[in-house]
Amino acid sequence: MFQLLNKNIERWALLAFYLMLVVTMTIEVIRREVFAYSSIWGEEIVRYCFIYLCWIGAAAAIRERAHIRIDVILNYLSPRGKALIYIFGDLVTLALALLALWLALETVQISWKFGSVSHGLRVSMVWFLMAVPIGFSLMIFRLLQSLNRDLRDLRAGSPVYEGERLFE
Repeated sequence: MFQLLNKNIERWALLAFYLMLVVTMTIEVIRREVFAYSSIWGEEIVRYCFIYLCWIGAAAAIRERAHIRIDVILNYLSPRGKALIYIFGDLVTLALALLALWLALETVQISWKFGSVSHGLRVSMVWFLMAVPIGFSLMIFRLLQSLNRDLRDLRAGSPVYEGERLFE
């Protein structure tokens, strides 16, 4: 069960938010074009689904090493050198993700304290602001997995996982 979640949790979450975004946007377009009426809540749902899509997608990209990177120099390094570069990059990203998580949680805490709500849905903004800490928490989890994988590959002397190449 854990392996299934580990492999697919971001995919399932991305699918759920994408479906919600597309269905809501379709309903709103039909309402606007056919009935000449639109709601304020539809636009909010689409906006916040897109925000969740971005943050969860960023975590999924870390898992697959799919973020944009300049890797020309990696072509000239040994497997050990590549592993060290990837480990260094993951450590820097981990430090930034931890800082961003702390700052994002502070924002959520302030929203919780003052009870801010969204304009259209009249729902606590905490639910929407939690996209950032959830995204960074998933990123941190995936970075720790990546570091573990890279350290294991470094010790074994095997080539480090580089993800899928877009252009070859």
